[in-house]
Amino acid sequence: MSDIDKPVEKSALNSVCASRRSMLLGGAALSLGAGLPDFAHARMPMAATNTPYFYRFPIGKFQATIVSDGPLALGEPSGAFKGLSKDEIQKSLSDNFLATDNIVLEQNVLVLNTGPRLVLFDTGMGTAKDFGTTTGRLLRSLAQAGIEPSRIDDVIFTHAHIDHIGGVVGPRGQRLFPNATLHIAKSDYDFWTDESKLTGDLKAFVKHARFNLLPYKNRIKFVEDGKDVVPGVQAMAAPGHTVGHTIYVIKSENASFVFIGDTTHHQVLLTEKPRTEFAYDTDPKQAVQSRLKVFDMLAKDKLQFVAYHFPWPGVGHLAKQGDGFRFYAEPMTIVPIPAKKA
Repeated sequence: MSDIDKPVEKSALNSVCASRRSMLLGGAALSLGAGLPDFAHARMPMAATNTPYFYRFPIGKFQATIVSDGPLALGEPSGAFKGLSKDEIQKSLSDNFLATDNIVLEQNVLVLNTGPRLVLFDTGMGTAKDFGTTTGRLLRSLAQAGIEPSRIDDVIFTHAHIDHIGGVVGPRGQRLFPNATLHIAKSDYDFWTDESKLTGDLKAFVKHARFNLLPYKNRIKFVEDGKDVVPGVQAMAAPGHTVGHTIYVIKSENASFVFIGDTTHHQVLLTEKPRTEFAYDTDPKQAVQSRLKVFDMLAKDKLQFVAYHFPWPGVGHLAKQGDGFRFYAEPMTIVPIPAKKA
């Protein structure tokens, strides 16, 4: 037997592998160190901004634009997702290459241009900074998308939580959408504007809801389950996250699209394991039942949707996966692709 055919002792093999790793890593470090750019004499300065925070696509004859109110950080996740151990949460996140120490949600606001009407779905945190300083950029995102607040005809709310109704008034209480009619479930409006709740655990949420909704009191219409809010947009009750949480089914020509609000907050933790309860749900058990009902509809009918808190722009599809579901993000199309001729 030649030397090359002789078996190598495990300890010796490990030593060789470790040595090679050290050599490779050391060589890489030397290479990186030697090749670091001289930023003082760079060809161009490092950019301080990213892409504009909007994305457009068609829904039949309608045009949808997703704009963002900015990322919202929840912090360490074990306190927000109930029924999963800390180890389970960390494994689910790490398996999907997500940070395990801080859950960061998006705020995907939908603007729907139907032709006759310009409709805004939810509005972000506004002036409130309860979840950090990265929120409250809705007006900037609208400006980047070329959408003037005065042209908004309707603002449709999924519910009255602080991060959904927060962007309709300015810091002095002035109406930012002066020509808009607001639409919300009456049960949610009554619950979150109830003055008697200002002394309880919900104080911050109620204070913010009153601050944003009461200035529009004479311009509010209440949505009803199964009925059109505006032509082409139908309300569908999905309670539990709040008492009147509502999603909206948009139809134009042969296309259907769903704005699911807070049916789910996370593309992994509350989607692949949809029976997980969420700390901010008013009725967690009911929220799980609504989630399963909506998810079954989306998966069965292969409906395209946008989730308010999924990674921007939050558009995609759901498919069944074991006892749960899997989210498939829609590829973003920046340059329109012409349809193939038959």
